[in-house]
Amino acid sequence: MRLDASTSALCVIDVQERLLPAMAEGERVVARCRRLAEAARLVSVPMLLTEQYPKGLGPTVAALAEILPPPLTKMSFSCCGEPGFGRAIPAGVSAFVLCGLETHVCVAQTALDLMATGAAVFIAVDAVTSRHSIDHETALRRLTAAGTILTTSEAILFEWCGSAEHPQFQAIRRLVLT
Repeated sequence: MRLDASTSALCVIDVQERLLPAMAEGERVVARCRRLAEAARLVSVPMLLTEQYPKGLGPTVAALAEILPPPLTKMSFSCCGEPGFGRAIPAGVSAFVLCGLETHVCVAQTALDLMATGAAVFIAVDAVTSRHSIDHETALRRLTAAGTILTTSEAILFEWCGSAEHPQFQAIRRLVLT
């Protein structure tokens, strides 16, 4: 199964100021989430941003907030538990690229709920993390067994682009080199 920009959406989950310092490789995750968001903008993939309990966990980190749409606030761990999330998904979207925090909580529960609706779910493994590696690794194994597709942000960018003839190919290539 390959991603197609015309049927994809990017969901950036809970990359928030007070949560990030506790994460393994948090800065890498922010950089990869930003790469995905910049590419999504270039190839017209709709984007969704969520914040888990921002009063306690703070807002989305500035490097992401400046390029993403306004966040959907949620208390449910799954993004699908927030009624506004479903309403924010454009018609025709059948595949979701998930990135953000934490792999074993909000990312996993969102992935499982989206798959239950029949959507294809792709996890950008270099753009998700948890506080503890055991939680992160176990979640990735569970999600694979459940049918999600594990991939990388670079692979996603080139799948959205489709070919070197795409009008945004050079811009996508520059994102990969950074």
